[in-house]
Amino acid sequence: MRARLALWASQQVVAHREIVLKNKPAAMLDASPKGTVPVLVLPDGAVLEQSIDIMQWALQKNDPLAWWPQDAATLQAAQALIAQNDGDFKSQLDRYKYPHRFGLDSGLGARDEGAHFMEQLNQHLNVQAFLAGSHWGYLDAAIAPFVRQFAHTDALWFENQHWKSLRQWLTNFEASIAFDAVMQKHPVY
Repeated sequence: MRARLALWASQQVVAHREIVLKNKPAAMLDASPKGTVPVLVLPDGAVLEQSIDIMQWALQKNDPLAWWPQDAATLQAAQALIAQNDGDFKSQLDRYKYPHRFGLDSGLGARDEGAHFMEQLNQHLNVQAFLAGSHWGYLDAAIAPFVRQFAHTDALWFENQHWKSLRQWLTNFEASIAFDAVMQKHPVY
């Protein structure tokens, strides 16, 4: 989702191919033998296989909404929070959503660990409306899909947490034009 958000925001024209991972097309595996999504094949034949790399490529090509951080310190802070999201938090999220894949009876311990990151995000959002600062940006788009997964794993539990600013930020994201644009269904390739 975050790759699609950046492609949308940067107005990059791509041939979107919806993939069923149980039936990966040969063209995808030729481009990216590891067989995961997303995959972006650039005009020069280079292949980007990580959503964060696709985001950076797209926003550096064109950034009409000013999503990309404007200075080195802001970029470094964004990258640090994204690394935390993509590292420990993503691991906790996976264990929370799919405990049996990890030999766990439940994902509640992982949920409790992930809640610390939610608290950290909520603290940011208590001070400013967006993680990126005064307006929605790269950092928000990079993290929002994961917060959404965490929130929807047990929506009632999430709703009952004291993260008012985080819940409002997520609600605004899910009501946005960007969210609507990237959630459009595409035919399976």
